[in-house]
Amino acid sequence: MPSSPLTLRTKLFYGFGSVAFGVKDNGFAFLLLLYYNQVLGLPERWVGLGIMVALIVDAVLDPMVGYLSDHLHSRWGRRHPFMYASALPVALSYYLLWAPPAGLSQHELLFYFIAVAILVRVFISFYEIPSASLAAELTDEYNQRTSVLGFRFFFGWWGGLTMSVLAFAVFLQPDATHTVGVLNSTGYRSYGLVSSLIMAFAIVVSAAGTHSHIPHLRQPPAKRSLGWAAVLGEVRETLSNPSFLALFGVGFFSAMAAGLTAALNVYFTTFFWELSSNQISILVVANFASAAAALALAPRLSERYGGKKPAAMRTAIAAGALGPAAMILRLLGLFPANGSAVLLPILLIGNTVVVTLIILASILVSSMMADVVEDSELTTGRRSEGLFFAANAFMQKSVSGVGIFASTVLLNTIGFPRGAKPGEVDPHVVRQLGLIYIVAILLLYLGSLYFLTKYRISRASHEANLALLSRRSDTTDES
Repeated sequence: MPSSPLTLRTKLFYGFGSVAFGVKDNGFAFLLLLYYNQVLGLPERWVGLGIMVALIVDAVLDPMVGYLSDHLHSRWGRRHPFMYASALPVALSYYLLWAPPAGLSQHELLFYFIAVAILVRVFISFYEIPSASLAAELTDEYNQRTSVLGFRFFFGWWGGLTMSVLAFAVFLQPDATHTVGVLNSTGYRSYGLVSSLIMAFAIVVSAAGTHSHIPHLRQPPAKRSLGWAAVLGEVRETLSNPSFLALFGVGFFSAMAAGLTAALNVYFTTFFWELSSNQISILVVANFASAAAALALAPRLSERYGGKKPAAMRTAIAAGALGPAAMILRLLGLFPANGSAVLLPILLIGNTVVVTLIILASILVSSMMADVVEDSELTTGRRSEGLFFAANAFMQKSVSGVGIFASTVLLNTIGFPRGAKPGEVDPHVVRQLGLIYIVAILLLYLGSLYFLTKYRISRASHEANLALLSRRSDTTDES
């Protein structure tokens, strides 16, 4: 494994690939529910159930992808064959998601939606899991891992945000047929086409840009003939690492919060704050600054606060406190009214700060996951980057699916109308939506923080792990 500092070129190529995941994640999180429910007319419960089923089916396959990625023998290493092979299937399936055939009945549309959503999730996993696993192989240095993963999150957010800007500012604009831009059905097909091309390009460029590192990456273990019971035993032993279990708990609650927030975000901006498509675009554009700020700040915060865990806890607490603040103030009657000249600037500042904090916490926690690799290797004798990142993805996808499903249950419970227009929804319904969301999101943040306190690996213990592994390797070489 390279121990010298990685070049900016390597970090850029590595991070650029997450544009694909960012585009996919943004579309699933912010547009998919709205498109299939409000535009195509599927009941929100059906859409939420379909999203959850697709996520869980895909998530069950993630550990298998991680295990295969850890053990693949090829002249292109363990990770790159999966990355190259995923590009075209990812692009094609993502386009089909936004271009369902005309004339389908509601039940046919539901089955089409579930099938294609599963394909998208499975194909992106064949890129995302091997690619994410590279972070722990490209460097073992404590803070450099935070920097490398910072580029990954930076490009992931920029990719998703770019497509959001294009979606709201270009594709989802009002026309003669659609007076509300986000209900413009033809715009979603154009969005899907452009998104799919960008995703394929990002995957190929990242894989090719990191190809030269293949000879220096970790080699797979020797080929063995293991039965399923032995394989499952290895997986169970690997995933029983205490620090991994702590991060699993962190992810469990944060993924539920992310799924709930993402699915309801367009509802809040459109119906709670009554913003136009152009105003929503402005909020999205500001998040570019958030991603850039988080990229620069993550390694510095880790240094300043004595490690990744204390830095992550501080940023998570701040995000949990500030995130629902504007909504709480509105419900208390202490926030500017919709349509006020100061509403958008206040939301813009608050949203930029909160998103920066969320990205910072995500970078730090992801870097903490990379440090689990060596901690586990000391106990098991195996490097399992793919399995750890796959298990993390398994949890996040499954639970975020539950979060999205919960949002559809919430919308149905409060009687949120289909085809609704801003300003025409019963104020009591809008108030209920905000109140229930605030309570849920605060509880989920508290759960995430609790598990974050259980993480055990510090900078000192990580460096001690590296030293022990180095001595063990030297002893093996001598023998």
